[in-house]
Amino acid sequence: MSKEERILEVAMKVFRERGYHAASMQEIADAVGMQKGSLYYYISGKQELLFMILERAIDTITTRIDAIYRSDLAPREKLWQAMLSHVEVVSQRLDMLTILLRERNALTESQQAVIDSKSVNYEKLFQKILAEGIRAGVFRPMDVKIVSFGILGMCNWLYTWYHPEGRLSAREIGEVFGGIIFDGLTAVGVGPGPGPGGAAGKDLGK
Repeated sequence: MSKEERILEVAMKVFRERGYHAASMQEIADAVGMQKGSLYYYISGKQELLFMILERAIDTITTRIDAIYRSDLAPREKLWQAMLSHVEVVSQRLDMLTILLRERNALTESQQAVIDSKSVNYEKLFQKILAEGIRAGVFRPMDVKIVSFGILGMCNWLYTWYHPEGRLSAREIGEVFGGIIFDGLTAVGVGPGPGPGGAAGKDLGK
């Protein structure tokens, strides 16, 4: 791991535990094992660190969902895999995603505009998947923007209560969420597909 990577990883942990405003560059330097002044060789300050972390977070999760959207999977399977992937990224990179969801208002106006634009592009991937499903007749007609906000809101809230040693794994939690969503989305007359009762739901509890 490069020194810059080490600084980012430590900053994520400190920002999550202390909160961005309470955290200090001295704390980050101490945790990295550097003099405070040496940090400025790699980054200009605490706010740049925050921006770098948030940009990495949204880029990481967007890359995974974009690959699912561009795949040859059927719309139901795309949405199922996108939800599972989102939940798994939140759980695997809890420090990074917690900061993205909690601290973005601390950015400068120009930095926030970049993150907001990337976030909108991410949300649109879910909206495109939903629209595909509507056109294919497997999802009922709906306001895809509002539904995407509902899906992401439910999945994002995981950061406030998820614990790696909890009763359910991140994937199992994602499957529970998927069951709730698919019960509401499925068009009348469409049989079981991804989710509980379908092929992608068979792993539940394993």
